[in-house]
Amino acid sequence: MPHFLPDLATLLPFLAAALALNLTPGADMTMVLAQSLGRSRRAGIWAALGVAAGSLIHSLLAAFGVSALLQQSETAFLVVKYAGALYLLYLAWRAATDRSGPLQAAALPPRRAHRAFLDGVVTNLFNPKVALFILAFLPQFVDPSRGSVAAQILFLGLLFNIGGTSVLLAVAFSAGAARERILSSRRAVTVLRWITASLFVGLAARVALSER
Repeated sequence: MPHFLPDLATLLPFLAAALALNLTPGADMTMVLAQSLGRSRRAGIWAALGVAAGSLIHSLLAAFGVSALLQQSETAFLVVKYAGALYLLYLAWRAATDRSGPLQAAALPPRRAHRAFLDGVVTNLFNPKVALFILAFLPQFVDPSRGSVAAQILFLGLLFNIGGTSVLLAVAFSAGAARERILSSRRAVTVLRWITASLFVGLAARVALSER
C-alpha cells in the first residue's frame, strides 16, 4: 500500500464527514436537479458527471496550491463569482425560452448531452466557494509525515468526488423519474420549464451573494 494513503483513524472520520457534506443540498445538487427536471434524466446524469469533472479539477488546483489565489485575492474571487452567476442566468434564460427540450423525454441528442456535461463543469468551476471549501476541508485530513501532501489531497479529493457523484446520480434518477410521470400534461411541462429557470436564477443569486 502506498505510504501516502491515510490510515483508518483518518480515513473513517473523513468518509463520515464527506458523506454528510455530500448529502447537504447545495449548488451542484441544484444544478443536477434543474437539468433532470428541465431536460431529462439523462441530462441530469451528464450534468452530474460534469460536476464531478469540475470537482476533480478543483482537487488538482488545491493539491498544487492554485486555489489559494482565490483565498488571497478579492479581485480573483469576485471575477470568478460573477462570471459563474452570469452563466447561471444564461442557463435560466435558456430554460425559460427553449420550447423544444421538455417534451423530449426519451432521447437526448449528443449535442445536448455534451451541453449538460459542460453546464455541470462550468457551474462547478465558476463557484469559488467550491474551491475554497476543498482547499479548507481536504488538508484537515492530510498528514505531512506520510509523504506527498499533493498526493494525499488528490486521493482524498477523489474519494470525496466519488461520494458526491453517487449522491448527484441518485438525484438525477429520482428527479428524472418524477419528470417523466408528468410529461403527458402540457401545462405541467410549462410549469417544469419555469421551475427549472427559477432554480437557475436562485442558484445565480446564491453564487453572486456568497462571501469568502
